[in-house]
Amino acid sequence: MTDLGLLVLRLVLGVAFAAHGSQKLFGWFGGYGIAGTGGWMESVGIKPGKVMAALAGLAEFAGGLLFAAGLGTVMAAGLITATMLVAIFKVHGPKGFWSQNGGYEMNLLIIAGAVAVALTGPGAYSLAGWLTR
Repeated sequence: MTDLGLLVLRLVLGVAFAAHGSQKLFGWFGGYGIAGTGGWMESVGIKPGKVMAALAGLAEFAGGLLFAAGLGTVMAAGLITATMLVAIFKVHGPKGFWSQNGGYEMNLLIIAGAVAVALTGPGAYSLAGWLTR
């Protein structure tokens, strides 16, 4: 059952994170694309905005897909964690813990899930598990 639990966690967190990356990169799912996201990033002091939007989007998209697949899990978790830490320090941290106030609650939950899988491994139901059989 542990491997099934890891699969559920990896799929939900990874696919959701990849979708957020696609919002930044491609404007999918109601996102603003690189130009819109870059403009917002500039407004909160993350410069150069378009470059940072592309880097954040790529980290989220690639990190999410790798995490969901269970391939390069430590690196994928690192990309997810790094993106969330930037979000905490640049946007959510000053607003406190609770997400209803714009705080870092959800960012911390995402980090915890990513780190937990990085520490335990992706499980048997993963590309890494399949490749090592």
